[in-house]
Amino acid sequence: MKTLTPVAALAAVALLAAGCGRGGDGKEEPTGTAAPKQAVSADFGDLKDVCGPGSPTKAPAQGVTKDAIDVGVFSDVGFTKNPELADAAKAFTSWCNELGGVKGRKLVPHVRDTKMMEVRQRMLESCKQDFALVGGAAALDAMGTKDRLSCLLPDFPAQVSMVPNNGSDLQFAQTGGASYNRYQGYWQWLTKDAYPGSRGKVGMISGDSPVTKVLSGQGQEALKAMGANIAYSDLYPAQGVSDWTPYAQSIKSKGVKGLIFYGDFTSLAKLEQILTGMNYKLDWIDANNNAYLPQFIKLAGPSLKFQNNFADLSGLHPLETASDNPATKKVQDLYKRYASGANLTSVGLRSFSAWLLFAKAAGTCGDDLTRKCVYDAARKETAWTAGGLQAPVDLTKKDAPLGCFNVEKATPDGWKPADFKPDNGPYRCGAPTYKYTGSYGRPLTLADVGKSMNDLK
Repeated sequence: MKTLTPVAALAAVALLAAGCGRGGDGKEEPTGTAAPKQAVSADFGDLKDVCGPGSPTKAPAQGVTKDAIDVGVFSDVGFTKNPELADAAKAFTSWCNELGGVKGRKLVPHVRDTKMMEVRQRMLESCKQDFALVGGAAALDAMGTKDRLSCLLPDFPAQVSMVPNNGSDLQFAQTGGASYNRYQGYWQWLTKDAYPGSRGKVGMISGDSPVTKVLSGQGQEALKAMGANIAYSDLYPAQGVSDWTPYAQSIKSKGVKGLIFYGDFTSLAKLEQILTGMNYKLDWIDANNNAYLPQFIKLAGPSLKFQNNFADLSGLHPLETASDNPATKKVQDLYKRYASGANLTSVGLRSFSAWLLFAKAAGTCGDDLTRKCVYDAARKETAWTAGGLQAPVDLTKKDAPLGCFNVEKATPDGWKPADFKPDNGPYRCGAPTYKYTGSYGRPLTLADVGKSMNDLK
């Protein structure tokens, strides 16, 4: 395996840590030939008139003129070569602009390519031009959080990664409050409902970086609080492992029955091949939604007939059952029309949710589109579902647990919904919650940069 420099290795594992909210699709959805051009609808699921014409006359804020709205979209595409966030921006803004924009103002997305390590440089550029950040993500996102707060940029991210940014001020993250374990319902289902015999023998492997160490520490705390015993915990080098046999032997010798893996799905597939070759079967493996991709299915191969791999989508409707959900099907149709050839992923769906939230909030502001107006409007959403793309999230609370979860299982035929006893459509709601008590750092606030909400105009 190619050896990475220490900086590149840290960036790589940070990216994998973000993968704990950075999944792909269960069924890769190539858009193929563009759909025939027909009249587009301004409705999205149960959201009505998301975009449309208007006659604005003012330029009330930076990045806003009577004709357009400049929006920043952060992406690590220069490092990852994965254009999923740019694809989502293209599909959404093309659809919205064809309808007339946000009350007559066209959306102008500026993809801010961090190349992984240039987050702060891109943030400073965004601070000079953009009205808001929408639908983006960066694995090392905390590198730009102070600058974003200093220039009072609202943030509607597809996902967040590092502790100082996760739940920071002026942000609308939709995957649960930073103080709470987002996987509490999922892990309790694994250890108490589905495989109660595994509760005393849970193992965890994490990439060796400050980011994933935090995730591991939080995970172990939450598992112990629900009565699980951590029988095995280990780190693997950020630059990768040439032979996973020692790890597999440790898992077997410790009698691990349930394994949580914080890392890249390529490494997990290799580990599982060795475990399977040793004829050691765990009750379950939490592959995390970083592995919710067709590529993992191909790499894991025959191991999927032997090992039980699961991933929690945290209340996002699965792509492989899009035909059952008008909102998810709508995104697929918009990709075919406006981003032909792009693959729709779950990160793309998260990005779409962020774009929808921004557009709806901005639309309520009319001619007087200011950052304070769009922020206040978005903060009023008590049960945001993005038109049906996801389970409800209460955005009036900055730090609140997720109320619903849904579990996918990896099979030789692809990812499919697991038998986790959903009670609200594809989701299981009323999930147990857990608030961390350990010290893992905290999200940054406006006060940290000498500002307050009174400065938001």
